[in-house]
Amino acid sequence: MLDSPLVFFIFNRPDPTRLVWEQIRQAQPRRLFLVADGPRPARAGEKERCAEVRRIVESVDWPCTVERNYSAANLGCGKRIASGLDWVFSQVETAIILEDDCLPDPSFFPFCEELLNRYRDEPRVAQIAGCSYQGGYQAHPSTSYYFSRYPHCWGWATWRRAWSHYDRAMKSWPEWRDGNGLARWIENSAERRLWVRNFNDTANGLIDTWDYQWTMTVWRQQWVSILPYRNLISNIGFGPDATHTNDFSAVAALPLSSMPFPLQHPSIITCDQEADERTSHLVFRPPSLFERCKRRLRKIFRQ
Repeated sequence: MLDSPLVFFIFNRPDPTRLVWEQIRQAQPRRLFLVADGPRPARAGEKERCAEVRRIVESVDWPCTVERNYSAANLGCGKRIASGLDWVFSQVETAIILEDDCLPDPSFFPFCEELLNRYRDEPRVAQIAGCSYQGGYQAHPSTSYYFSRYPHCWGWATWRRAWSHYDRAMKSWPEWRDGNGLARWIENSAERRLWVRNFNDTANGLIDTWDYQWTMTVWRQQWVSILPYRNLISNIGFGPDATHTNDFSAVAALPLSSMPFPLQHPSIITCDQEADERTSHLVFRPPSLFERCKRRLRKIFRQ
């Protein structure tokens, strides 16, 4: 059984929810937090889909304390996840966090649990994530994971001590931006422009999200994140019904790997620059004009 509390965010997609839920059932967390957003009145059939999803997660057939935070109204992605985690961390010190489209390998759960305990009192570490974009490449073969500047959150875990700094309103962003705070983390100018645009749009209410705020919080606090060299999470939610991940992506539905134990730990807490550069090229460098045109054509022919 899993001793660490587990948080499961659900909404309106029964199919991926069933797949992720089955992995949660196998892990058997002793304490489970279920957080659901409410349906949007203008979306036909969404009320029924939300109800179906909630029925799926009622099938708790192992010894478990279940706590629910179900919203009747639709709060939106940003407010629902942020408020849900505020609620969770008002009650517990640590949590493993999954959304309904983040399919974990079974080894994801003990991986997070061991590292939550190991780095509980290490203020330099912000979180543990399950996804890896290294494609099997490992700069340091003697270790199971590395420290990164990127706080990935498709299946992750963290502590109350870190979440307590979360700045959802991004009140600190203008001062940090104008003080060139991003330069410490992002050397590439094209990627830095991408992050400035993302953070500006989020601060101005143009993007309904919660994770850009978390990324800014982590970087502003000068924290690092733990990432496995093997990919332990597959995002199965890309598609037309997704809130944000509705385009083709190099990181959609990545194959899962299993983490071998015992874990082999890095000797020092410092970012693996080579691994971060690989992630930067794959995920965070703005696409060329040619790539943008290809994506647009794919959308047109898919409609």
